[in-house]
Amino acid sequence: MKKNLLRLVAATLALCTMMGMAACGSKDGGSADGTTTTGDTTTATSGYKDTLVWAQGADVTSLDPHQGKETPSVEVTCQIFDTLVTVDPETNEIVGQIAESWEQTDDLTYVFHIRQGIKFHDGSDLTAEDVKFSLERAINSAAVSYIVDFIDTVTVDDDYTVTVKTKEPYGPTLRNLAIPFAAIVPKAVVEADEEAFILNPIGSGPYTFVEWKQGDHITLKAFDDYYAGKPQTENLTMRVIPEASQRSIALETGEVDLAYDLAVNDISRINENDTTTVYEVPSLSCWYISLNMNKEPFNNPLVREALSYAIDRQTLVDTINAGSGEPADSIIAPGVFGYYSTGVREYNPEKAKELLAEAGYPNGFDCSLWVNDNQSRIEMCQAMQNMFQQVGVNVNLEVLEFGSYISRTTNGEHDMAYFGWTTSSGDADYTYYSLEHSSQQGAAGNRSFLSDPEVDALVEEARSTSDEATRQELYKELAIKLDGINNNLNIFYSSINVGANKKVEGFVMDANGYHNLDTVKVAQ
Repeated sequence: MKKNLLRLVAATLALCTMMGMAACGSKDGGSADGTTTTGDTTTATSGYKDTLVWAQGADVTSLDPHQGKETPSVEVTCQIFDTLVTVDPETNEIVGQIAESWEQTDDLTYVFHIRQGIKFHDGSDLTAEDVKFSLERAINSAAVSYIVDFIDTVTVDDDYTVTVKTKEPYGPTLRNLAIPFAAIVPKAVVEADEEAFILNPIGSGPYTFVEWKQGDHITLKAFDDYYAGKPQTENLTMRVIPEASQRSIALETGEVDLAYDLAVNDISRINENDTTTVYEVPSLSCWYISLNMNKEPFNNPLVREALSYAIDRQTLVDTINAGSGEPADSIIAPGVFGYYSTGVREYNPEKAKELLAEAGYPNGFDCSLWVNDNQSRIEMCQAMQNMFQQVGVNVNLEVLEFGSYISRTTNGEHDMAYFGWTTSSGDADYTYYSLEHSSQQGAAGNRSFLSDPEVDALVEEARSTSDEATRQELYKELAIKLDGINNNLNIFYSSINVGANKKVEGFVMDANGYHNLDTVKVAQ
């Protein structure tokens, strides 16, 4: 139901924006909308701005697509890099990108045919060698290996043909290869100087990297030789504006054309403004508190269960989140394949106190809850801090800069930490493997440091079969199992929103937040 709604909304948005869209620029510098270009600058006669500015709540953690997997990073790197295949935001179907076509020759074998003529930003040709190198590099990355470690071998058949063999049958193969951090990078450039590549990334995507002033902005420039045609807008600027209220103000004053992740309390005001509007669709994201099971008392199952009963999820959605979203039971959202509802944990502070007493903490205990420096997330944690206080758990709320937050929780320094996780592939394996499997502790996503043989076995069995009915049953069993473990306290499923100037044309929402901007332009 949710997935169908997502598709319907995305399709509607696409139709609405396309009504005002003119044709893409042609190779000789002209276009159907009258745009003319002189060198790198769009002339005023086009009627469109030569720079689109968007604001997001955090800076990138890395411009390397095989390292920077957090949404703030991918919001930028998905403009610079492409993948073998991609997901059409209107139909949710897999379509070719770097791969022009492919076939599955048996349960373990996929043959990809690379588009000829694709250029990297340095002018070099993209070939099968780059594909092989990139996938193997991703497999060897501690940050993103979980999305590609189902691959056994990658073989170059000729300059434009690659064969990928999986270790065992793996249902989400194509969807995992469509995730932006399975990007294809230039082998020669990375091998020559990997540090230089990380600071000055070179991809084959619609935009080239220009500048990164950390904590402030990133500048990108349209790639003239992009295989799908030069982007609609010459320049992109990403501005880091951590406070959601300030992003709204920047949108209303015209400082930015797009503002990602608005505060829910600002949405009605932005929609009522004559010059701005808000796009909003159900996301594939769950917000949750991860309990560090390597620390006391979070290694005690009664304590974890008590903390879950102490949270009034519906009140959090209704008040702090202004009614946007819905309470969560599973770590994966209802629109994800493999979702099974165990029922939202009831709010029962008396039950929480009983469990704490049974666990040996009749007077509660002291601990900390970490959150990154995002105002809406801070407010959510402040509300939960008060709820925990009601059952005797005294929580010190600590706010960390995003990069420090990621690195320190990766190292397991936290007691409790508040996260959002998007099932980017739309398939349960993406989340269950990375957040729940014992092999993925730390950087890959398992920051509760769960290590449970039964959970591991269910995750492994579900990902190694392509039969959807079998997988669905396994994920049901896994959801029930995790509901009893409570390593992650699932809070709510969010919607995703973007505020936009009404002069923006061609913008289509991505349910993961990885909004592609090559089709977008802004009227003057």
